[in-house]
Amino acid sequence: MARREAARLLRRLGPLAVESPTRGMPHCQHESANRIVNSCRRFHWIPSLQRPLCGPTTSGGIYEGQSSAKKACEVQKRTFGSAATHIQRNPAYSELNSDDVSYFKSILCENGVVQDEDRVAVANVDWMGKYSGASQLLLLPKNTTEVSKILSYCNTRRLAVVPQGGNTGLVGGSVPVYDEVIVGLSGMDKIISFDNVNGILTCEAGCVLENLSNFVENEGFIMPLDLGAKGSCHIGGNVSTNAGGLRFIRYGSLHGSVLGLEVVLADGTILDMLTTLRKDNTGYDLKHLFIGSEGSLGVVTKISVLTPAKLPSTNVAFLSCNDYKSCQKLLLAARRSLGEILSAFEFMDHHCIDLAVRHLEGVHNPLPASPYKFYVLIEITGSDESYDKTKLEAFLLRSMEDGLVADGVIAQDISQASNFWRIREGISEASVKVGAVYKYDLSIPVEKLYDIVEEMRCRLGDSAEVLGYGHLGDGNLHLNIVSSKYDDNTLERIEPFVYEWTSAQRGSISAEHGLGLMKAEKIHYSKSPEAVQLMASIKKLLDPNSILNPYKVLPQSVL
Repeated sequence: MARREAARLLRRLGPLAVESPTRGMPHCQHESANRIVNSCRRFHWIPSLQRPLCGPTTSGGIYEGQSSAKKACEVQKRTFGSAATHIQRNPAYSELNSDDVSYFKSILCENGVVQDEDRVAVANVDWMGKYSGASQLLLLPKNTTEVSKILSYCNTRRLAVVPQGGNTGLVGGSVPVYDEVIVGLSGMDKIISFDNVNGILTCEAGCVLENLSNFVENEGFIMPLDLGAKGSCHIGGNVSTNAGGLRFIRYGSLHGSVLGLEVVLADGTILDMLTTLRKDNTGYDLKHLFIGSEGSLGVVTKISVLTPAKLPSTNVAFLSCNDYKSCQKLLLAARRSLGEILSAFEFMDHHCIDLAVRHLEGVHNPLPASPYKFYVLIEITGSDESYDKTKLEAFLLRSMEDGLVADGVIAQDISQASNFWRIREGISEASVKVGAVYKYDLSIPVEKLYDIVEEMRCRLGDSAEVLGYGHLGDGNLHLNIVSSKYDDNTLERIEPFVYEWTSAQRGSISAEHGLGLMKAEKIHYSKSPEAVQLMASIKKLLDPNSILNPYKVLPQSVL
C-alpha cells in the first residue's frame, strides 16, 4: 500500500472512532483487498486511556483456585513436572511437637498459630495443584520481631521453614515439600511511608501488589512491575523471586527498582538495609543477595521501592502478524519508532488466543475469525497525548506498509483495553482449566525464541497442545504444554530436552519464575559448576542449618 493511500485511510479515523465497522464481521466475508482497508479502519484513538487493573485472579479467586487445586492433587496423588524427581526428607530436621506449638502460641497472637486442617491444607498446595506438602502448622506473624523469634527458635530446634506470600508461584517455591513450618506474611501488610517527591514507597512484605498499585496511583505514581496475579501476589514474594512482569521492557528488573530491604536471617538476626537512598557505594550492596533468592537466604519483611511517575496518556493496540519473523521486525520497529513511550510488547501465538476465548468468561478475540498465526499487544504511555498519537500513527503506517502488521485494533475505551489485557494475562489461567499444564519460563535470544515451541510440537504431536507466548521485548518465552492429564510419557518427551535445548542457545531455564522445587536440580543448565558452588557457600554462611525453604533453588548435592 502506498504511503499516500495509507495516510488517506488513517485520516478517516475520526468518525470511525465511535464504532468499528468490521468488529464482529468474519474475515472470510471480505476479499483480500478489502481486508487491508478494514485493518486500517480498525485503528482508533482514546485520549488518556489508563491501564485497567485486570488480571486472572483476585484476592479471593486465588484461594478458590487453591481449593480446587487441592482436589486435583487428591485425584492425582502425586506431583509432576521436574518435581517428579524424588527428594528424600533431610533427617537432620526435627519434627514438630506440642512444645513447639506452645512456644509459638506464647510469642504470637491467638490467631497467629493455625492448626485447623482446612486452612493449613490450603497453604500446603500451590494454586495449580501441582505441588503439595504435608505441613501441620501455619504461623502468621504481625511484625518483624515475631518473624525473628520464629526463625531463631526454628534454627535452634532445626525445624525447617517455608516463607509464604500470596502463593501464586509456578515452580513450587512457596509450599512445603514435607512437613516444614509455613510462615505466612499476609498479616504484615502495612504501608510505612511514601515520599511523594521522589516516588519512594516503603512497606511491609505482605502487601498485595494490586493494593500498592492503587495506593501509589492515587499519589500520581505507578508500581514498576505489573503481573497477572497482582490481585493476590505479595510484594515480598515479588522481591524474593525477582518477578519480571509486563512492565519490564520499560522499567527493568527489581534489582534496579528496589532501594532497600529489611531481612530476617535464619538465626533470627534482623538485617536492616532499608535505605531509601538512590546512591550508596559503602561496601557490598547486600540487598541483591536476597532479591531473587526465593526465601532461601532470609525472609524479606520490609521493602523500599522506587516508583515511576504515572503518565496521563495511555494507548493499547492489539495487532496480528503472519509469521514470527514479522513479530521480531515489529519489535525492532517499535523500539526505534516508539522509544521512550513503549511500555509493553507482548506476543502470543494463535493457540493462546483460541484457548483464552474458549475458557475465559467474557473474553473475545478483538480480531474475530482472523487467520493469523501471531498476535502482539503493544502499550504506550507518555505525557503528551498529541505527541504520543503522532508517534504511534507513524509507527502503524510504516508497519502496515512494510507488511509487518496484517490486521489490528486500538482500544476505543477502557472495556476494550481491559479485554486486550485480559487475553494476555489470562492465558495461564485458561490453560489450567483444560487439565494438566507443564509450564516453562525461558530466556532465549529473540531470533530463536519461537523455535523451541515448534520443535516441541513436533516431539509431542497430537498428544498435547503447545502454547507459546510471553514478553518478546525481554526475550522471555512462556512455554505451556497442555494435556488432559499428567503422565510420565509426556514428561519424558519434554524433559530434559527443553532444558538441553535452552542451554545450547545459552539461554536461561528460568527467566522470571525462579527455580523453586521444580528446577533446583536443573540449575546447571544455566549456571557453571563454579557459580553453583559459590551460591552454596553463601547459603551455608547465611543459613548453616539449611532451615530456610529447603529442597529449593540449589541442588541437594552441593548442600
